[in-house]
Amino acid sequence: MTYVIVNGEFIHRSEAKVDIEDRGYQFGDGVYEVIRVYNGKMFTGTEHLERLIDSGKKIGMEIPYTVLELTQQLKHLIDKNGLNLGTLYLQVTRGIAPRNHAFPSSDVLPTFVAFSKEVERPVGNMKSGVKTILNEDIRWLLCDIKSLNLLGNLMAKQKAVEAGCFEAIQHRDGVVTEGSLSNISIIKNGKVITHPADNLILNGITRQKVLEICRQNGIPFSQTPFTLGDLKDADEVFLSGTTVEVTPIVEIEGEKVGDGNAGPITKNLQELFIKEIEKECGAIS
Repeated sequence: MTYVIVNGEFIHRSEAKVDIEDRGYQFGDGVYEVIRVYNGKMFTGTEHLERLIDSGKKIGMEIPYTVLELTQQLKHLIDKNGLNLGTLYLQVTRGIAPRNHAFPSSDVLPTFVAFSKEVERPVGNMKSGVKTILNEDIRWLLCDIKSLNLLGNLMAKQKAVEAGCFEAIQHRDGVVTEGSLSNISIIKNGKVITHPADNLILNGITRQKVLEICRQNGIPFSQTPFTLGDLKDADEVFLSGTTVEVTPIVEIEGEKVGDGNAGPITKNLQELFIKEIEKECGAIS
């Protein structure tokens, strides 16, 4: 039997319901996180939960749990579902109230739900790399908030799928921002370059971990805007994210990146990233 969390209670998946006037359902008025689980342990769980609370603050919504309380609930969910390798999805909406664009009164309590899912590691893509397309970034200007409003991302991802590609690399006025579900980085002359952590991208937890790895291992990096021209001229390109880890991009709009294979620095970052996972969660295959 699969269990989920609804407002702190563990119930069977079949019993979970959403009220038709929940603001997450009607407005996308809420925030969410996805946390990777390896060997039954959350990877960078604290960082994800801190970002959840921060996203809530940015939309004027107080998450009704501390990081410790959320951690305890999620660990219990992992145990109850016997999850070894997969993900945790959790979201908090502003709650249930009569439909009105204005925020409801402060006595309306947020709705918190979480569930687990078995998900394999993207080993094949990490080895062979993925194909991508380019897509104009039409999303709103607060992409640093991990909100439930993902229609722009969905449209970009669907465009990539219809083109037979894995991801859409998005850009605004010729500057690369991020993918539909990942952060994008390029490598030029041995240096990792990625967009600054401002309002135009989500500051991915995996992205942050990769930059930490660069810092610890003497790999040059810069958080600097880069253009479509820079992307085309890059020696290596990779995407990063909770479910994709560190995955090479080997083709963009039908054009090979480098020789069309995963580059040496990307491979090194993959190995170092796996070591970080194993430090926190134990050996993985």
